[in-house]
Amino acid sequence: MSEPNVNNGCRCGCDAGSKMDVQNSKLKEADEIIYKHKTQKGPLLSILNEFQDSFGYLPRAALEETSKVLDMPLAEIYGVATFYSRFTLKPRGEHTISVCLGTACYVKGAKDIFDELLKELKLDGSGETTDDGKFTLEATRCLGCCGLSPVMMIDGEVYGRLTPEKVPEILKKY
Repeated sequence: MSEPNVNNGCRCGCDAGSKMDVQNSKLKEADEIIYKHKTQKGPLLSILNEFQDSFGYLPRAALEETSKVLDMPLAEIYGVATFYSRFTLKPRGEHTISVCLGTACYVKGAKDIFDELLKELKLDGSGETTDDGKFTLEATRCLGCCGLSPVMMIDGEVYGRLTPEKVPEILKKY
């Protein structure tokens, strides 16, 4: 009889143990960030900025630990985290797609571009990330490229004069 597959305490062979290792690693990194900034005056923004840079979002467990260490209500931390558009509470994709839905782009068909992206990426709305973690789609109001409308931007690269038919071809690049 062979020994069951043991993966960090899980005997069923799943990768739950390795996922826990990743989470524990993130918590360890979060602790290092918190304690690095703890003695500063008003450390919260520095901590949140570093979380955002390190993890790509603000993990709840890291915010809970920040609350304990700084002796600050979690609601206050969430208030700051949700006030600034730089911060996100959900993991982001490897690539960020921003679709302009401002007036000039909207009039020229940006809603059709957005709908095509939703279909191609199998998403339900703005702010969502694909299951594979490859793309995050967000609606925005203006990308400053009105002369090229309708416009989308992927990781800072602008795609203008779009049609829904061009969307799949553009996504293939990524």
